[in-house]
Amino acid sequence: MQTVLIIGANTGGLAVLKMIEEAEGIKVVGVVDVNSKAPAMKYAEQLGIKVSTTWGAFLHKGVDVIVDATGNEYVFQELHKQKQSNTLLIPGSVAKMMASLMDQKEELIERLTHESDKYNLIFNSTHDAMIVVDKEAKVTLFNKSAERITGLKSENVIGKHIHESIPASELPTTLLTKRTDYNREFTITNSHKVITSRIPMINEKGELFGAFSVFKDITEVVNLAEEVTNLKDIQTMLEAIIQSSEEAISVVDEEGVGLLINPAYTKITGLQRSDIIGKPATTDISEGESMHMQVLKTRRAVRGVSMKVGPNKKDVVVNVAPVIVDGKLKGSVGVIHDISEIQQLTTELNRARQIIRTLEAKYSFADIIGESEEFLLAIEQAKLAAKTPATVLLRGESGTGKELFAHAIHNASERKYNKFVRVNCAALSESLLESELFGYEEGAFSGAKRGGKRGLFEEANNGSIFLDEIGELSAHMQAKLLRVLQEKELVRVGGTSSIPVNVRVIAATNVNLEQGIAEGTIRQDLYYRLNKIPIQIPPLRLRKEDIEALALHLITKINQDYGRSVEGLSEDALKLLLHYDWPGNVRELENILGRAVIYMQYSEVLITAKHLPTLNNVSEQSESIPVDFTIQNGETLSTLVEQYERDVILHVLKEHDYNKTKTAKRLNISIRALYYKLEKYGIANIGMQ
Repeated sequence: MQTVLIIGANTGGLAVLKMIEEAEGIKVVGVVDVNSKAPAMKYAEQLGIKVSTTWGAFLHKGVDVIVDATGNEYVFQELHKQKQSNTLLIPGSVAKMMASLMDQKEELIERLTHESDKYNLIFNSTHDAMIVVDKEAKVTLFNKSAERITGLKSENVIGKHIHESIPASELPTTLLTKRTDYNREFTITNSHKVITSRIPMINEKGELFGAFSVFKDITEVVNLAEEVTNLKDIQTMLEAIIQSSEEAISVVDEEGVGLLINPAYTKITGLQRSDIIGKPATTDISEGESMHMQVLKTRRAVRGVSMKVGPNKKDVVVNVAPVIVDGKLKGSVGVIHDISEIQQLTTELNRARQIIRTLEAKYSFADIIGESEEFLLAIEQAKLAAKTPATVLLRGESGTGKELFAHAIHNASERKYNKFVRVNCAALSESLLESELFGYEEGAFSGAKRGGKRGLFEEANNGSIFLDEIGELSAHMQAKLLRVLQEKELVRVGGTSSIPVNVRVIAATNVNLEQGIAEGTIRQDLYYRLNKIPIQIPPLRLRKEDIEALALHLITKINQDYGRSVEGLSEDALKLLLHYDWPGNVRELENILGRAVIYMQYSEVLITAKHLPTLNNVSEQSESIPVDFTIQNGETLSTLVEQYERDVILHVLKEHDYNKTKTAKRLNISIRALYYKLEKYGIANIGMQ
């Protein structure tokens, strides 16, 4: 074996090294270059060939061939002087030529590889399976579709005789006969039947150099035919379901032409198939717009639209949805509900709600009536509080609906499926309240039950407890309550061990807790624990705009309780209610209305002023406040009203030396409402200059 030393490790030296490595009977013993990081130096190290920045050691041992790849005449002359006489020295020009040949070879290989990859991509992208064999019936191509259909891998097939992989293949016969076969049925496996075409491959000289087969899996076609049959069965079943449905259904195509109706539709509308099928979607409508046409235009479903249909102008509610298949609008389907049925269901729902109200938490936010600004703010705060486990403090005068809010907060929280326990802290003595709230151990006091008793906090575990009149608790009870809020545990009366509890506390009071702190009757630390989410419920006199809606709601409740059919209030009765100050708030309003209904004749349907008891606490009319204004061109009534309101507020502010608390009291609005209006009219900083 001849030994070779390469001098120069740049591109020329790298090309020579790669060429010699591919040759047999030649061994590279070293690569020399002054630059230890030259390409051929790194490549030689990877191959385990010695590298050096000097050639002396290699020349001393002797080599058969030295290749000068530097192209430097001085280097060539020095090598010629120092080499042994029997060593062949190849100059740099030869090495350059070898590098050029190497580059051409690699370029050709890359081009052939690219062409091969391109054809392989085409063959593997086709859905049809392809197998190519040479003239000896050895497989040379086996594409992805062939792998999918046969279950064989190309690497296990290529290079082997076709019968080793597919024993029944007739490609060898095609090689012998040189005859083309088109669209022949062939079974590859028990589960795959194919249609195949076999074609011999003959060059321009008429010489056979192979054959190929193209085949398609007809199992898919057979399955598709079965699916079509199944779809027909499904269509028949769906039509049978629609026809037997008690829901009135109509279907139109993408143009709004009637395709299908069922007997329930005929029953409600009074229209027959001949009246609808093939006719525009507007045919059945007596009053209102076609929801089918609207849905076809917008591609969006509509629900709960009232209209009249058919010759009898039947009142119905319709739900219509688009039919979209593969992103294309194919039509729409409508379901019609008879209003009388809905009214019956509504009555049953109301009856069910009344039954549900006999349970622990009776009310929800839907039962809270009011549209005034401050009241809506309280409702929003309560809804926000319901989403958290934090303690809620409901503040407001007696009769404003604090318990109603407590029920609604519990029912809107995650604890709604657990217990809601109500406790009036002012209704029980201290000792009894302590045992009721926290429970007691056996023998804690005379008369205690054997085995002790769970308290209301334990009963409400994982639920909510409503502590009404929280301001009436004694100092001792406040301390025990603080422990529950702070540590989430309690100790029973007469007990020593702590019992963990997970209870959401909703407290309510109509007293001034801040004043209680100042007087020492309310613990400051308990106040801060309770006051995490304070909600101020305004009295009825500050939201008189809600009186009419409240009255109608309460009359409905009174009708259910007393078995009456009162429909509402007369104008004179409503006017009288609006001029009353309602010291007892909503509770007093319910009392007044209940008394009025009791004294009404059964034939009377409206509460009038004569039915109402005497209301002595009628609001005094405010003294007139002179405000001068002139109507400018283009000004509207609302603009004038706002201007008047702004002038009134400024007048009262000045009258009370810009004291906002006194101003709010004089105007009979809350301080929060006053600040809102000051900001609205841009006069918040007036009087502060």
